[in-house]
Amino acid sequence: SAMLAGCRRALPAALGRALRGRAVGPGRRAVSTSWCPVGAAFDAKQQRQQLRGSTADRETGLFGVPELSCPEGFQEAQDKALQESEQLVQKACSTPPGPETIMIFDQLSDSLCRVADLADFVKIAHPDFAFREAAEEACRNIGTVVEKLNTDVELCQSLRRLLADEIVMSSLDPETRRVAELFMFDFEISGIHLDEEKRKKAVNLNVRILDLCNEFLTGTHIPNKIDKRVLPEHIRYNFTAEGNYLQVAGLHADCPDDLVREAAYKIFLYPNAEQLSRLEELLASRNSLAQLVGYDTFAHRALQGTMAKNPETVRQFLEKLSEQLSKRTQKDFEIMTKMKMKLNPQNSKLMPWDHPYYSGVIRAERYNIDPGLYCPFFSLGACMEGLNSLFSQLLGISLYAEQTQRGEVWSEDVRKLAVVHETEGLLGYIYCDFFQRADKPHQDCHFTVRGGRLREDGEYQLPVVVLMLSLPHSTRGAPTLLSPGMMENLFHEMGHAMHSMLGRTRYQHVTGTRCPTDFAEVPSILMEYFANDYRVVNQFARHYKTGQPLPKNMVSRLCESKKVCAAADMQLQVFYAALDQIYHGKHPLEKSTTEILKEIQEKVYGLPYVPNTAWQLRFSHLVGYGAKYYSYLMSRAVASMVWKQCFAKDPFDRAMGERYRREMLAHGGGKEPILMVQGMLQKSPSVEDFVDALVSDLDQDFETFIMDS
Repeated sequence: SAMLAGCRRALPAALGRALRGRAVGPGRRAVSTSWCPVGAAFDAKQQRQQLRGSTADRETGLFGVPELSCPEGFQEAQDKALQESEQLVQKACSTPPGPETIMIFDQLSDSLCRVADLADFVKIAHPDFAFREAAEEACRNIGTVVEKLNTDVELCQSLRRLLADEIVMSSLDPETRRVAELFMFDFEISGIHLDEEKRKKAVNLNVRILDLCNEFLTGTHIPNKIDKRVLPEHIRYNFTAEGNYLQVAGLHADCPDDLVREAAYKIFLYPNAEQLSRLEELLASRNSLAQLVGYDTFAHRALQGTMAKNPETVRQFLEKLSEQLSKRTQKDFEIMTKMKMKLNPQNSKLMPWDHPYYSGVIRAERYNIDPGLYCPFFSLGACMEGLNSLFSQLLGISLYAEQTQRGEVWSEDVRKLAVVHETEGLLGYIYCDFFQRADKPHQDCHFTVRGGRLREDGEYQLPVVVLMLSLPHSTRGAPTLLSPGMMENLFHEMGHAMHSMLGRTRYQHVTGTRCPTDFAEVPSILMEYFANDYRVVNQFARHYKTGQPLPKNMVSRLCESKKVCAAADMQLQVFYAALDQIYHGKHPLEKSTTEILKEIQEKVYGLPYVPNTAWQLRFSHLVGYGAKYYSYLMSRAVASMVWKQCFAKDPFDRAMGERYRREMLAHGGGKEPILMVQGMLQKSPSVEDFVDALVSDLDQDFETFIMDS
């Protein structure tokens, strides 16, 4: 929807937009007395003394929004936003064409998103059901208003008058021009340019697609049931019993018993007729909507404005990558087959349920990377200090834990971090919701809760984000300890947070991570390269009991272990991306979604399709990443190029850090993504460059190989 479209261009997980709160201009605030070192805030022994004991006496609401001290406050916040938006619509329609038009549109977007996207976070993460329900209701109500605004012809005309005025347009700066075009693009994909009958059809299709997305997403997680007598008695205990039935809720990919993995695969992926018809209707509706508003296919519509630009480029990228991977993938499958033969001589044919398990076995056998050996070196406090040190050297930024007021956070273990630049002052806030709790979704993600923007009074509205992880709590004898995978995820999510803090755009419509999907993952994946570099890890990884640093060869082993069977892992991602492109390509589809799956799986991936399975019905990314699943691979290619060219030589190079901020982070979605990449790399990368970057990451490091031999 046009007014909320900035959020849609953000990460599907980053559903954020905005809450009001205090706006402090950059550089206006010195280090506060209520701040403490970031590591201490996450250290079990000190956190109670330094933070819990110092909660301010004043009460407030969630994120410091006074109305949100109780669930009913959502109604009040919503009413206020709707009142404000009505006034802004009138103002937009009566303002002569000029830069002020875009300021008003952005204010309108901000007033709705301050509530809608805060509510989007609260409805999934708040422990109190009443809060979740009130937030859900607010999302629905604001969504309805947005649908009306999307078809407000007079509102659209005010923007059209601006875009048609060549003299005014040529006087606008590039960011304002781009934001004006993005707002118009959002109107057009909602069908504003159509006659009334077609416009109604577009609105109805949008509503139907939203419902189908929610239903399909729910269906991807629903367990399948089977009569327990069908399964051999000795494996039944692996599944949840329910009377005479067993519930299969996942693929059990890590289970050492081949039979359990096979049973889980065949039962969990058994086709469900309702889910199948939902998927078919979703794909057909998306195609109808795209064609109605003037695109050949849904993929053409989804890829406008991205780094790839069109489905043809994505197809070339995936085909060339697949070609480059094929020999390596075959070699990986041969190694896995040998391992399966060794462990299970009766049945050595490699099947889809074997790939994740046997690649893990080979990894562990070759490199001895038991997470238990690493966890003691990665206490959460140490990892946070590591991030703080890295950002300080690279970008001149420090993280401080700030005391919260009563009612500001939704769980007492949420920490609030102030992000402070050495000369510019306070840049924004990160709320860290890091720990497991009942009813909390098990996903690592970044939410924009308030977008940064230049306000009408000349002050800068500070960005506010939430990082959500699922880390274990500290125990009496030990702080929270992270596995290498958890540590890498923390760095990844912090990459998104820095994008939000440093994407200091004039307009919140394009703030931070509100940029095309295939660029949005670049800053977060780049952080994974830092997390895997010994020079960075050596600054913070200390044994929590002895203080001993993590030995260099342990870091090298960990990095090299990730390259084991990595070609086959990447080939699997290429298969998913290719499938997504075909599903969102030319309609009607030539075959059923399952027949297409079978054909692409055998052609691109190489392991046989299993009859009576329909993996696509569990492919939840079809909702948030429809026609854009390739984005993760393309973002990784860009991150790899940036790492090798700019940071591999010296990961603490301040001049490179400043260039990275200036060229890539500062613009949010306010500049074409490929231009940001060109600015950073000082060249325009080709599809071949993307492919080479990904493939060269698979090469074994000779030094580590010799050392381990």
